[in-house]
Amino acid sequence: MKDYGATSTTAEAVPVAGSGDVVTARQMVRTLAQRSGLSLVHQTKLVTAASELGRNMLIYGGGGVVRAAVVDDAGRPGIFVEFQDQGPGIPDVELALTDGWTSGNGMGLGLSGAKRLVDEFHIESGPGGTTVRIVKWGR
Repeated sequence: MKDYGATSTTAEAVPVAGSGDVVTARQMVRTLAQRSGLSLVHQTKLVTAASELGRNMLIYGGGGVVRAAVVDDAGRPGIFVEFQDQGPGIPDVELALTDGWTSGNGMGLGLSGAKRLVDEFHIESGPGGTTVRIVKWGR
């Protein structure tokens, strides 16, 4: 995945330590998507993916940080979102990305569902935590 600079000063960040913070992060993502001109359909897909990933980060990673930024690729607007926790990691990322796999506690989308809702999806996971980076493009 291209480096979109979500850790730069142009990114907005929300620490996530409780379910209310997931709502705040989701609102931040929606606001950025609206500001960048993403269609309502693209906004809905992105916000749904962000909600699932934020909830997973809270439940399985013990919380973390959501960073988001408006990005541009040759005039094509998009939203980059990064979910980063310092939890135990995902034991089997390949299995977790399998359609139909669920821990039984999420919204039912799982990682594979969130991945289908966005245009770019990258995950790194290990004993020191998990980082998921997504991009949803307009047009």
